[in-house]
Amino acid sequence: MGLLDLNTYTNNRKIVAVIAILISITAWLVELMGAVYVCPYCRVQRTVIGILGIILILPFVYHWMVKYIAIVIGLFGAVVAANQHFMGWKKISAGTFEFNNNVLIDPFLLSGCAMFLITGLVLLIINLEININPPLNH
Repeated sequence: MGLLDLNTYTNNRKIVAVIAILISITAWLVELMGAVYVCPYCRVQRTVIGILGIILILPFVYHWMVKYIAIVIGLFGAVVAANQHFMGWKKISAGTFEFNNNVLIDPFLLSGCAMFLITGLVLLIINLEININPPLNH
């Protein structure tokens, strides 16, 4: 069981799902408490992460229609994250980029993390298959 082994994540999909849902809930709570500014990009990303986490827990996640829905939702979230992230790259090119005073809530870093997380969740959902006849362990 290695961190770079895809089977680690497929075999522990419910743990991955709970982590994604907790990230989403925590991000929403931070905004609702007023600790960060209201950002429509961030709202989409955190919501998509939560929805993909919920999809990952579903017992019928193996169905092609659920996978299709996850791809559509994930693509939307990834595009929003990429757009927000690209705004940071535009500032870098213009020489005006600065990290947020609180680097933990920097939109450039968070949107990059969201792109990785959303893409990973979608790929995990797509990769799931029903193991009707699992291989025998020798």
